[in-house]
Amino acid sequence: MLELVGVSKRYGSLRALCETNLTFGAEMVYVVVGTSGCGKSTLLKVALGLARPDSGTITFDGIGINDTNVLSYRQKIGYVIQDGGLFPHLTARDNVTLVARQLKWKSDRIAERVQVLSQLVQLPDEALDRFPAQLSGGQQQRIGIMRALMLDPDVLMLDEPLGALDPLIRHDLQVDLKRIIQQLGKTVIMVTHDVHEAAFFADEVILMRDGQVLQQGTMEQLLSAPVDPFVTRFIRAQRSVLPQEAS
Repeated sequence: MLELVGVSKRYGSLRALCETNLTFGAEMVYVVVGTSGCGKSTLLKVALGLARPDSGTITFDGIGINDTNVLSYRQKIGYVIQDGGLFPHLTARDNVTLVARQLKWKSDRIAERVQVLSQLVQLPDEALDRFPAQLSGGQQQRIGIMRALMLDPDVLMLDEPLGALDPLIRHDLQVDLKRIIQQLGKTVIMVTHDVHEAAFFADEVILMRDGQVLQQGTMEQLLSAPVDPFVTRFIRAQRSVLPQEAS
């Protein structure tokens, strides 16, 4: 579905992403992990078309992404960031429907879609008419998920979507987000620094270091057949993911 071939990105003298080859298949959940500054968010932004790669090609459903079609490509991608990224001067409903209104969707179509999404993320109707500052962190993130799904995109990309939440709210939203992902059956690419979260969500884990993909596979494969000692060190730093300590 989505393929990156030889894609790289620099910011001045900083090599944020080395030449990278990745293929993201339909209805799969990929979780990108690694330490801070390893290139996780850069990879996501390049794949989304928010940052232009210095080299390589990005192909979506067999069509190369370039300056002429990148805007229409982005409309096929839902994007969720850590704090929801909501516009503070707009109500939750207006945040969710902003792009649909810009695309001249009819009001009844918008209302129907909002109703479907609010039920999907289990958000009470009255919350939709509040401003972001009047919502809890968990509610803000549910609004962010609704906004990302408003156009019914083919791919959902999430950049540390739950990182700013306290542990109890984060746990509840993890469970709900996994249910949503399973129910929708979309391709998902999630960035996190949390190995536990990766193990919970991922069909495949992509571990990065210094702008490179160090290893890709299931969490079991990374645990049982690490390609580099760093893989084991990174996972052991969050010990409860290991089988012998999983109880």
